[in-house]
Amino acid sequence: MIHELPLERRTLHGHFSYELEPVLSIDPGDSVGFRALNAGWRWERAREWLDERDREHLDSGHPLLGPIEVRGARAGQTLVVGIDEVRPGGWGVTWGDGQAFHWTVDADAALATDEHGNTVSLAPFLGVIGMPPPDDPGVWSTGPPRRWGGNIDCKLLVAGTTLFLPIPVDGALLSAGDGHARQGDGEVSGTAIECPLERAQLTLDVRDDLDLRMPIARTADAWVTFGFDEDLDKAAMLALETMLDLMQRERDVARPHALALASVVVDLHVTQIVNGARGVHAILRDDAIR
Repeated sequence: MIHELPLERRTLHGHFSYELEPVLSIDPGDSVGFRALNAGWRWERAREWLDERDREHLDSGHPLLGPIEVRGARAGQTLVVGIDEVRPGGWGVTWGDGQAFHWTVDADAALATDEHGNTVSLAPFLGVIGMPPPDDPGVWSTGPPRRWGGNIDCKLLVAGTTLFLPIPVDGALLSAGDGHARQGDGEVSGTAIECPLERAQLTLDVRDDLDLRMPIARTADAWVTFGFDEDLDKAAMLALETMLDLMQRERDVARPHALALASVVVDLHVTQIVNGARGVHAILRDDAIR
């Protein structure tokens, strides 16, 4: 079943909290379709969807759709997020040193062109897919990524990818948003091509046979593991340790062997360095080991 989540005030929030009431309850295996504002709470380039003066501190972060409750999901299980579709709107903006650079986005041609005539191909994704921390019922920023997802900002999370997230609270309470038409590893200015999304669709399921220290993802041709920490070195080690967990499980090798193989075939990439908790992702491509 595909549920449609409308873009309206009651479905939007700019923080994480497990005290937020779900705006939609679905069964495992169901899909959710929605539109999304850009990171600046805009649908149209020239006008905020919600005036900044009307946004209290609870809405100071990314405008997220949700929370979405998955019936029967329990803390300690794994949420499987199938990213079915991500279609950007017709414009975007990237900031550099306090200056805004504007893009015209053509989803059909899969191209974006900035006001100075620079054209790039599109690779749209949702910057934020995540669930609230379980530790405290208070307000949590949408800025840093966490073990339970959030502002991951990984350019590989395009349509066709599946993201696996440890579930922190019963019901999962997933929220998503923050459209990116394209981004480089690092997101070095703090922004991608920040765009609204004409359409995004996620399919949510639950597994209880995975014990994940950090999120992992499955792309068309690779496994990806993530690490998040204020210290980039620690983030890299978390991504590596999670990859070694995966290699032990998927290839049935002992950990020293997994480490040796990883040193030969696994690539570490800096996901982003701008969200408070830095991100690193490790990539093991399917053709790396024959």
